[in-house]
Amino acid sequence: MQPRIQYTNTNDGVRIAYWVMGQGTPIVIVRPEPASHIVNEMNVPELWGFYQRLAEHATIVRYDPRGCGMSDREGTDYSYDSLLVDLLAVIDALGYERVSLLSIPSSVPVTILFAARHPDRLSSLIILGTLGDSPRVRAFSEAIQPLMGQYPEDSHQIFMHLVVGWEHSDLASRLSQALGRTVTPERRAEALERDGHFDYEALTPLVRAPTLLVGRPESGVLSDASKIPGAQIASVPRDVSTYLIDFEPHVAAIVRFLQETDKEATKPRDSTLPTGTAIILFADIVDSTVLTERLGDDAFRNKARGLDEAMRAAIRENGGTAVEGKTLGDGVLAVFMSAKQAITCARACHDAANAAGLALHAGIHAGDVIREDDNVYGGVVNIAARVAAASAAGETLVSATVRELARTSAGVMFEDRGEHLLKGVGEPVRVWVVREGEA
Repeated sequence: MQPRIQYTNTNDGVRIAYWVMGQGTPIVIVRPEPASHIVNEMNVPELWGFYQRLAEHATIVRYDPRGCGMSDREGTDYSYDSLLVDLLAVIDALGYERVSLLSIPSSVPVTILFAARHPDRLSSLIILGTLGDSPRVRAFSEAIQPLMGQYPEDSHQIFMHLVVGWEHSDLASRLSQALGRTVTPERRAEALERDGHFDYEALTPLVRAPTLLVGRPESGVLSDASKIPGAQIASVPRDVSTYLIDFEPHVAAIVRFLQETDKEATKPRDSTLPTGTAIILFADIVDSTVLTERLGDDAFRNKARGLDEAMRAAIRENGGTAVEGKTLGDGVLAVFMSAKQAITCARACHDAANAAGLALHAGIHAGDVIREDDNVYGGVVNIAARVAAASAAGETLVSATVRELARTSAGVMFEDRGEHLLKGVGEPVRVWVVREGEA
């Protein structure tokens, strides 16, 4: 029995089509646009069989991003930010707090971006094959682009033959018929061009959800798994495209992984401070030495103590954890799970400082930290402190990584302040100042 096609609207007014089937852990399958069509897929037994088999173990969700299949076809904004809006709209429409995402190499950018920007919404990440920046995928993309120019009407059929293999010509033709006939060569070329500029290096280290790469070791999954903290590998007999030909090894690996991650999620945590990737906020009082001399020790200490309490309350209210085991002078160091939380907290801290007649320097950076007792260490902490020191009174500066994570979710604008040489940091660091207003 085929699932019912449903619709939801994004916050920018795009109508998105999706279907749901099965029971259990929700898995949203993200396929690459523009070659996505949730109805035509049902006419490809190999692909539809894969979905049905997975639905025996989980709740499967498929949707068409904007400009594809059953969703709104009009519009010119097909950026990753917009595609992320589509994915979030479907998750919110179904009422899921957290989901697992399943992707193939050409749709990995959207899933990686979701994992980095919305870690609190992601249970696990499953990738059938390698990342989109692997040498094999890059070589494949470079090979297909000239064919699109020479044979625009047949380029998708050629593409599908290269994906599944010429020995499976019948399957390639049916996939092309189902997924490629609604896509113009120009639109497909634009997508390939955009995919070639995705910043894997900056974003893959920020993936904190349990991650599984399913593929042949010789295809590049070993090196790709090393780019994502704690990623696991499930070896299958043949290449990624064979999930359309013999999907049982892939389904078995996915089910086993989901069972393991479900068990891990129920284990108690031993501390609120993370080891691994985190968002670090550093804030301290501007000209504290001058203020001490002007106000006197007691008066300044009273102001600083009140501000410290207000900032720590703001940290708790925004889901962060204040680091207690470090002497910070007249500042605070806090750890967050999302860039949006850290930026919102920084704004609240500035408001508290203004109310106290004081001003703050504030800086936010993201990266790997090491936890020891009630403290966190690592180069990321040093960079956050140096970014804060580079800010003007009352400003919040963020690194490029934080800006990328929060660009569409924090409800603020970012003004480029260029590269800065920071004390103790070998390479220049590009920073942005946070401004009020929607991006």
